[in-house]
Formats: sequence, C-alpha cells, structure tokens
Amino acid sequence: QVQLVESGGGLVQAGGTLRLSCAASGSASSTYAMGWFRRSPGEEREFVAAISWSGGTTNYADSVKGRFTISRDNARNTVYLQMNSLKPEDTAVYFCAAKYGDHISSRGGFYSYWGQGTQVTVSS
Repeated sequence: QVQLVESGGGLVQAGGTLRLSCAASGSASSTYAMGWFRRSPGEEREFVAAISWSGGTTNYADSVKGRFTISRDNARNTVYLQMNSLKPEDTAVYFCAAKYGDHISSRGGFYSYWGQGTQVTVSS
C-alpha cells in the first residue's frame, strides 16, 4: 500500500508559478513511477506529467511541455511539479499517482494509488 498526500495548490494569477508536492508513505521497499494528473470542472481526468523511479525518464502532456517540470526526491519520498507561466486553462484539481515498477505511463489506469488532490486556480 502507498499513501499519497498532495500539497501546494492555491490561487495564482496568470503567468505566476506554483510548486506542488506529493508525499508518499508505505511500501518503502518497492520501486514505483509517479505521475501527475488533473481534472477540470466538467472535464475528464487528463495526464500532466510522469517520472520514473530513478528520475531519469520523464514525460509531459503537450499542453504543459516547457512550462511544467516534474522531479522527485526518493530520500524524502516526495515528488514535485513545478508549474511556471500558469494559464487560466491550467485551473484544475491536481492528483499525484503511483504505479509499481520503473516504467512511466500517461494512462491513469496503470496507476494503482492516488492522492486526494489539490486545487489549483489560475485567474486571468
């Protein structure tokens, strides 16, 4: 079992920055890739970014490429999502997720564990 807790969401103006954190606990002996997803009101959940266990492989949705950066600190069991140049369309609840193994995926169905989400609101 892996428990995930997101933090760092909030209200920011367009062009601003936020840094989301996802603290993981449990199953410390297992390796797992991590992902960030988001869901906007009335929309389906969408992939944002993913990172392998080693941190050597990352993947981003086209909509955030060049603006968002995913990273992880395995010593702290924490994954981060640095969000720069935020746009109103980035407004959503952001979720982190964990999947066993080192291979990343943009498909939410491959992730076994999910956090409760943190709200990000970008005003124009």
